[in-house]
Amino acid sequence: MAVKQRLALLAALMLLTGCGGPRAVMGLDSARRGEPATAVPIFMATTRARSDDLSRPYSAERSQMLNFAEFDIGIPRNHVPGEVEKTGHTPDPARHFTARTYRPIDDRKQFVAQLDAALMQRPPASREIFIFVHGYNNNIADSVFRAAQIAQDFNVQAVSLHYAWPSGGALPLYVYDRDSTVVGRGGLADTIEIAGQTKASRIILVGHSMGAYVVMEALRELAQTGRGRYLKRLGGVVLAAPDIDVDAFQSQVRDIGELPQPFAIVVSRRDRALSISRRIAGGHPRVGSGSDIALLQKKGITVLDASELDGGNHAVFASSPTLIGLFGNGLLMRRFIDSDEGSATETVLADGGSAVEGAAALVVYLPARIIGGALIAGRSR
Repeated sequence: MAVKQRLALLAALMLLTGCGGPRAVMGLDSARRGEPATAVPIFMATTRARSDDLSRPYSAERSQMLNFAEFDIGIPRNHVPGEVEKTGHTPDPARHFTARTYRPIDDRKQFVAQLDAALMQRPPASREIFIFVHGYNNNIADSVFRAAQIAQDFNVQAVSLHYAWPSGGALPLYVYDRDSTVVGRGGLADTIEIAGQTKASRIILVGHSMGAYVVMEALRELAQTGRGRYLKRLGGVVLAAPDIDVDAFQSQVRDIGELPQPFAIVVSRRDRALSISRRIAGGHPRVGSGSDIALLQKKGITVLDASELDGGNHAVFASSPTLIGLFGNGLLMRRFIDSDEGSATETVLADGGSAVEGAAALVVYLPARIIGGALIAGRSR
């Protein structure tokens, strides 16, 4: 592929993934000009290198060790669910996401202790850890703000833990980001292990786009390095619009062995960003495009087809008003995560469809093991 053609594809990819706006800054180095509506605490583990620039206190440079921190992220008063209101200049807390506080955490032991302290402040039913892994072309502010938006809009009651791998956060750096997923997988494996050493009753793991590749590689590393017990601590895994080659995904699943359950993938045939990624990759299909849903079902994976849901774009998992309406009250999300049977997923859609406009546009494909079990049960009656 010619250089000009590749750059044109990358420019289109940046626009389609919603990364064409201002590059977010944290606002830690600016004077307070207003007050947010609320603040969301976000713990972070990262393989980004520390920076002295408080507008972005972690850089695109790769660190060979995990760094830890906690932020309080202000949600602006004009916040629209599904959006991340940001600016590349001095942020106004009344209009933009802003880091209100930033507390570096010295080491792994202290990080576990602070996670435990946050867990113990919650009622027993909410003593869980929610890990979010960002996608391509994110700087540190982009990804932390997205983690806070998801926690706020979806009413996440768990302790929010963001894993930030060292994305270059720039248009021409698609290859740098792809290489950084390999650098970052060990850090996520260690982050899952750390979460597994806390008093959390359950750990939920969500990876978006290229971050889904980091998730799969981290699960593979845990399985291949004798740390499979931490896979059993995972009470749910969601890959949203995974930018993963289908053949590579099958190899990852084979190496992991038994996938954590429930395991769900959000796909969309209308995801133009993944269509461009496919062209960059020489035409190899991406898992998130939903090109082979039957294959995913056979591997015990629930597939949520969002092709007709609120445009079906690359960020639909976090920005869709319908999904926020379905899962934002926490109860439907709990029912989906708690169940290992198909009936609960069907109940989620039935309950949501009666109250949320557009819910019928979400199509759920259950794992083949559940469908087969339902058929066998039906024949025995």
